[in-house]
Amino acid sequence: MSQFPKYSIVIPAYNESARIPATLEAVLACVRSNGWEAEIIVVNDGSKDNTAQIVTDFARTAPEVRLVENPGNHGKGYSVRNGCLQARGEYVMFTDSDLSAPIEEADRLFAAIAGGADIAIGSRWLESGRQTHRQPLYRQFFGRCFNLVTRAIMGLPFADTQCGFKAFTRNAAQTVFQLQTIEGWGFDPEILFIALKRGLRVQEVPVSWAHDERTRMSYLKDGMRMLEELLCIRWNALLGRYSRKVSPVLRAGESR
Repeated sequence: MSQFPKYSIVIPAYNESARIPATLEAVLACVRSNGWEAEIIVVNDGSKDNTAQIVTDFARTAPEVRLVENPGNHGKGYSVRNGCLQARGEYVMFTDSDLSAPIEEADRLFAAIAGGADIAIGSRWLESGRQTHRQPLYRQFFGRCFNLVTRAIMGLPFADTQCGFKAFTRNAAQTVFQLQTIEGWGFDPEILFIALKRGLRVQEVPVSWAHDERTRMSYLKDGMRMLEELLCIRWNALLGRYSRKVSPVLRAGESR
């Protein structure tokens, strides 16, 4: 492998001891079968189970894997930001730990970036026929409603802002995640809002996707919180917090 990997795959994890072994096996198999020079970063968000130990044990025989620890439990947005800012790859992506979008679909995101996009975001709705296991109807309803509200408040043109499957050039990742402020579920609209504000090219890519019944998100509780976060994003924009200068973080051994 060269000094720096081409790809960084970030997986946020909170109390994922039941799912993380199979997830790591699947991601590692995909990386090796494709011959990718890649690192797999699991960000442990203060798990109360043995998620961290499982990842540490796995990494002993899989040098591609490394563990990043959050200082306690901070939320998915914090975890994704922490992992992406510590990533060393030229392409940086994050995926949910349940792999609702199969990791093999990452190649579709990377292809979009190779074609000129700064950011490629997976979409469950551009080609809904690609969904192999649909959400219950009530989740589909609330999800569509939230997306409509998000598009109205934020002016985002995307069919699916919330899919946990997104990839970035290194420069784009450094820009949006240094400016990100939302640490909970509402971080997705924020990073997309920042991207458009900073003139980055965002391409929406249809991906296969299967609903996992074990999802922890509550559309009622978390949905209300996310609406509050959307208003915070608009307020941050008014205060100019997304316009400040950012500088890419140097990787170990890298010089300007």
